[in-house]
Amino acid sequence: MVQDIFEKIKNNRGPIGQHAKESHGYFTFPKLEGPIGPHMIFRGKKRLNWSLNNYLGLADHPEVRKADAEAAADYGFASPMGARMMSGNSNYHEQLEAELAAFVEKEDAILVNFGYQAMVSAIDCLVDRRDVIVYDAESHACILDGVRLHSGKRYVFKHNDVEDCEKQLVRATKLAEKQGGAILVITEGVFGMRGDQGRLKEIVDLKKKFDFRLFVDDAHGIGTLGATGGGTGQEQGCQDGIDIYFGTFAKSFALIGGFIASDEQVVEYLRYNMRSQIFAKALPLPLVKGALKRLELMRTKPELKDNLWKITNALQKGLVENGFEIGETNTCVTPVYMNGSIPESTNLIYDLRENYNIFCSMVVYPVVPKGMIILRLIPTAVHTLEDVEYTLECFSKIVGKLKAGEYMSDKIASV
Repeated sequence: MVQDIFEKIKNNRGPIGQHAKESHGYFTFPKLEGPIGPHMIFRGKKRLNWSLNNYLGLADHPEVRKADAEAAADYGFASPMGARMMSGNSNYHEQLEAELAAFVEKEDAILVNFGYQAMVSAIDCLVDRRDVIVYDAESHACILDGVRLHSGKRYVFKHNDVEDCEKQLVRATKLAEKQGGAILVITEGVFGMRGDQGRLKEIVDLKKKFDFRLFVDDAHGIGTLGATGGGTGQEQGCQDGIDIYFGTFAKSFALIGGFIASDEQVVEYLRYNMRSQIFAKALPLPLVKGALKRLELMRTKPELKDNLWKITNALQKGLVENGFEIGETNTCVTPVYMNGSIPESTNLIYDLRENYNIFCSMVVYPVVPKGMIILRLIPTAVHTLEDVEYTLECFSKIVGKLKAGEYMSDKIASV
């Protein structure tokens, strides 16, 4: 008997989707309103917001807003029309690519429309069925989806376990030699949930033993790490060892889109073979000119990154001193680990938002194991030390309630 796809969907809404009716608009798909910054409106009330990857505070920076508005007025969002290869190229696109390549110390770069889509497409473009992929177990979903589409063999290594990475490279080498293929290692510069840096320098050192190329997704690293904001490889002194560098505009740039940087010939290959870009409309000029302005500010205003780290250090130091578990983060991503059920987590978040006016992201099963709650805080350059102090006071109160069982329930919070 053939099953109806709609009936299958109705009977299995997914681990998060099963709570859609109760959670939609509050715990999932919430609507934050007003200028993007540390204080925004949620359901008619002003909240202290720790939930946006606006690391450098560029989303509402006056120079950025001015550049965005002028570019939109000059070009509209239709220009240029068509894919880059056919009719959608411009001097500004090429200027941005050249400046981005220089910023991350690579020969060339290619702009991409969406980071997630681009990572999937780049993996598909770079490897064929004879090639072998070795990747970190806790890689972002875009990497996992790209790896799953790979028609060849793939080996996963335990998260940030360089010894296990080496073991998988031994296996990959044997297979690649047998098949006449190559090896691509994929990992992240910063893991967006835990906040720990990928062990890039140690993986690069494995090139002394093995032949492979290294592809790094540095979505959370660019703009936040390194002497000039050039990312995790710059921070660890191994940028040269990163063969293919991916950066998104969705975080430090406070925009949309991204880029891939590498050797000139590799970028040229991607430019002529990466299907998600060949067959998709070019980034609109307001986004391109907006990215140029943001990159200019990253280069010329180091105080943005300095203030980001002042807030980050104060927040993380305060959490630890108050007895909170923040794991092994050594980046701006600040996870606060707690124990509790999904209903407890929703009651806690409801209390935090409604009674303390703090908005932050909640992470529960299936993203993390059952019984674990992560409150994920993202500090920015436009938060204040007063914001940090107030948050620490409120967190001490809610964790006390959690331990006292005040959030216990058999169903998620009613909103």
